[in-house]
Amino acid sequence: MNETISKIENTESDSQKSIEISGSKAVLEALLQENVHTVFGYPGGAIMPIYDALYDYSDKLKHILVRHEQGAIHAAQGFARTSGKTGVVFATSGPGATNLVTGLADAMIDSNPIVCITGQVFASLLGTDAFQETDVINITTPVTKWNYQVTDATEIPEAIAKAFHIASTGRPGPVLIDITKNAQMQLFEYSGYKKCNHIRSYRPEPEIRNEYIEQAAELINQAKKPFVIFGQGVILGKAEEEFKAFIEKTNLPAAATVMGLSALETTHPLHVGMLGMHGNYAPNVMTNECDVLIAVGMRFDDRVTGRLDKYAKQAKIIHLDIDPAEIDKNVKTTVPVWGNCKKTLPVLTALLKENDHSAWLNEFRELEKEEIKEVIQEELDPTTKVLTMGEVIKVLNELTNGDAIVVTDVGQHQMVASRYAKFNQSKSWVTSGGLGTMGFGLPAAIGAWYGAPEKTVVAIIGDGGFQMTLQELGTIMQFGAKVKIMILNNEFLGMVRQWQQLFNEKRYSFVNITSPDFVAVAKAYYIDGQRISDREGLKPALETMLNHDGAYLLEVMVGKENNVFPMVTQGSSVSEIRLK
Repeated sequence: MNETISKIENTESDSQKSIEISGSKAVLEALLQENVHTVFGYPGGAIMPIYDALYDYSDKLKHILVRHEQGAIHAAQGFARTSGKTGVVFATSGPGATNLVTGLADAMIDSNPIVCITGQVFASLLGTDAFQETDVINITTPVTKWNYQVTDATEIPEAIAKAFHIASTGRPGPVLIDITKNAQMQLFEYSGYKKCNHIRSYRPEPEIRNEYIEQAAELINQAKKPFVIFGQGVILGKAEEEFKAFIEKTNLPAAATVMGLSALETTHPLHVGMLGMHGNYAPNVMTNECDVLIAVGMRFDDRVTGRLDKYAKQAKIIHLDIDPAEIDKNVKTTVPVWGNCKKTLPVLTALLKENDHSAWLNEFRELEKEEIKEVIQEELDPTTKVLTMGEVIKVLNELTNGDAIVVTDVGQHQMVASRYAKFNQSKSWVTSGGLGTMGFGLPAAIGAWYGAPEKTVVAIIGDGGFQMTLQELGTIMQFGAKVKIMILNNEFLGMVRQWQQLFNEKRYSFVNITSPDFVAVAKAYYIDGQRISDREGLKPALETMLNHDGAYLLEVMVGKENNVFPMVTQGSSVSEIRLK
């Protein structure tokens, strides 16, 4: 059977119709009904029936053959982050499935909607230590929102429908469906696919309590020094406009977490910077000066709070979040506002009185001037001969006008990019926030490009992280993702080296890293590139990279022992942030 059967409609008259198909075809039909058009994967023995069926679906499902399963799931994460859709991954059993675990953990903590479909050995062999058998359900339970093993083909449509519903609703997250080989091959009577919109035991959004919203509004209306901190929940809730209306009505200064970047354009007059360990000086200090702290779609991660016993003790705290488990988990809340912020923010905004907090906002701007003088000026316009990461980002901003999608790996370059990259549109920042996964950048950038192929996608990666997943250059070579790769090479594992310099008396223990000729490696994959180390060549090289029709690799040699400041050291409060 070479024709797909997606045209079967889920109407009452069609419910009586059925056709005999394999479990594998049922998987692919489910994906089509969920409007999936791109899958990232790697075949193997236990998932071979699904790949055999995929042969007949190549005109409707684009499959991107990665070079490692970790690359597949990071690509799916990048796709989800820029498209706003659910990313989909195929992998085989055993090592194929276990290679997904890092990405699952990353997607779980960063709330990325992913559906992973793994092959499994025949049901009759489960528990026998068969070739490439692992207990993927128990292995992945801690790092998935939901997982399920299918041993009978008749379960496939319902299981996949549930998977997409759970992955994409409420607080999003990764889901894994493990399908035994016999279920993939089994023929059964298929009568169509029904999307799932309700599961009895699953409540994706908590009930909105209007009395709490009223209490929150009263606190904000009475506040003299209100301060808003916002996270990725604004983006996931598609609440960017609602959020902007909220802060503008009462002139509220607002700062982003690392994951919240791009939810509000960088140039917005109420945007006062980024919070956290390497965030901006003013928002960190003012956290311990405000009288009302309003947290929207963020989880009070330790990199944001510093020492909890010294965090915002003077403030009344309002926490808006879709996940009730986050309320009071780390920081005690004065008023909890449960629910999707797209729904709760307009109700809250309607209750607010128009106000002018210009004097309070000006206090942020005065501290910002201090940071510019002590840190930013030298980072963006250095007086030394060596290039800084900050000036590279500055020139990138000038050339892209803040319209590019920026993807990073993890390390010093990530913190510098998060501090200095400019964003005009939501969903244009992709990074590994909660897990901090080195190797994330390149495959995530590939997925980000497939999620938004009309945009310029720039992957900013360190020399250490790039070597963890550089094999995905092969994916770019084969499928033509037009990713601009910029390696900021300081010949160190830079973030670890910075800590060893500051706290271990420069005892540089195994942080010197030798790299290959990255440009030559790229050319081996038929990807053009160049290497620069001088200031004069920086802008022309970036222009060449951005204007090149296709993927391009630019290696920029930067200062070896440059550090990222400001910095909240471990064990310190956010108000003890160091400028030097």
